[in-house]
This record gives sequence, C-alpha cells and structure tokens, in this order.
Amino acid sequence: MTTEISSPSISSTDRLGLTLFLAIALHMILILGLSFDLELLADPEESLLPTMEITLVHSRSEEAPEQADYLAQANQRGGGNSPEKARPSSPNFNPLPIPREGDAPLTQQEASPSREQKPLPPMQLMTAEQAERTVPELEEKRDTATRPDRPNAAELMESSRELASLDAEIRRLQETLAKLPREKHLNASTREYKYAAYMDAWRSKVERIGNLNYPDEAKQRKLYGRLLLDVVLNADGSVRRIDLLRSSGHKILDDAAIRIVTMAAPFAPFPENIRKDFDVLHITRTWVFESDNSLQTR
Repeated sequence: MTTEISSPSISSTDRLGLTLFLAIALHMILILGLSFDLELLADPEESLLPTMEITLVHSRSEEAPEQADYLAQANQRGGGNSPEKARPSSPNFNPLPIPREGDAPLTQQEASPSREQKPLPPMQLMTAEQAERTVPELEEKRDTATRPDRPNAAELMESSRELASLDAEIRRLQETLAKLPREKHLNASTREYKYAAYMDAWRSKVERIGNLNYPDEAKQRKLYGRLLLDVVLNADGSVRRIDLLRSSGHKILDDAAIRIVTMAAPFAPFPENIRKDFDVLHITRTWVFESDNSLQTR
C-alpha cells in the first residue's frame, strides 16, 4: 500500500513575514555597529588599538637626553626652571586671515596702514587728433627756442654804422703805428755784430769825452758811484732822448752823465744794415764813476 506525502504550500503571507524579519535583522546589525564605533571614537583610551603621540620640535641638539619626556623627530634638551613637564611649543605667529565668501581681499595698504603710499597721478590719454595738434606745437616751440631773433632794418643799419666806425678806428691805429719809429734796444748783452760794432764805437766816444770832462766837484768831494742811463738815438746819430733809469745817489754824478752824452753828440749815423730795419736805437748801459776819477760804461 503506497502512501503519498504532499509538500507544504508557501503562501504570500509567509513570504511577506520572512522579508520583514530579514529587514529588521539587517537594520539592527547596522544600528548596533555604528553605536559601537562612536563609543570607540568618543573614548580613545578605551580603544582597542594602541596610539603613539609625536611632538615636532623646531631646534635640535647633538646630545640625546637620558630620559625623554616626549617623542619627536630630533633630539632636544629642555630648558627653564619649571619642575613640571611642558610640551615643546612653536613660536607664536599671527594666523593669516581666512577669506570668506563675499569678503574683498585685503590690499597691501590695508594690511600695513603705517606705510603710506602716495597716490599715482591719473594717466592722461591722448587721442590721435590731440596728438596731431600737439606735435606741431612742440616743434614750433622748439624752433622758437633755438632760432635766434632776426634783427630788424634799424638794428642792421646801426650794426653797419658801428662796423664802419670800428673799421675807421682800425685804419687810424694802423696809420699811427706806421708812423711810429721802429726801435731796437741794445745793452751789454747784445752780441749781434752789426749792433755790437755800432755800440762799441758809441761807448768809446762817450768814455773819451767823459774822462776829458770829468766833473771837478766830484773830484773835490771824492764822489763815486754807478747809474743806469738809456740814450735814445735817431738814425742820423742825433740824440732823441736821455732817460735816467737808476740814480747813483749823487745828483752831481747823474747830471754829469747826461751832460757828457750831450757833449759827445751827435754820434755816427746808423749803417745801412741797421737803418733798413730800425729808425731808433736804445743804448742802455751802466755808467761807473770810479774812485780814481775815471769813467767807464758797462
């Protein structure tokens, strides 16, 4: 005898109940897991994972401390008088302002108000039409500054008269200079033959006349001394002028020298080789009245 076993049938109600059960179980698992994680974050000391705290220092020392209070990236010996442990701290810096939306960024002038800056003058723009008008004006001003003023007719006439007067004055001076005698100065240092020969002849005549006409009063008073005399001769040998350049200190001797020249004149006319170059000769010599009542010229 065979018995048939029928399989149970699953209704829609059973499927709905199973689905609800699974959804509730899944939500419970999520809620319990998040609660557990938050508790661990809230209390790190009760966390199952070990943690390590490291302090960053800004200076280092060569020697390592015997017992370190904190972990750091380099060795550093502590300082100070406080018996309590103090965590190494960084120097205080003013934090930079964090820009917020809607706030304009701080300019350099607002950040440091103590440094005042002079405002720059506004730039002036020039149109092409203004530039075309300005360039000719500048060129005209430059030409006016560099170009000398043109003289008028009256000024030209006045300048012409002044030039004519100056030219006439120059001609008069030239004529006057042409009339002046051509002069030559001779003295004891003159060595050129034609002048030295004439002066030596003049000296010989003067000394001869002087010794023949030595002043009697100078002999009686035993006066002696020296003087400097400039005798100016014309081309014909006549005396043009006698100048006493330095006195002997005795008027008797000074007057005697001038008188001797007058007595010896006229002298020989200039030779042709002197006359063609000069009209006047200056013979400047030192007259010496010796203590032995003699006269010499040097």
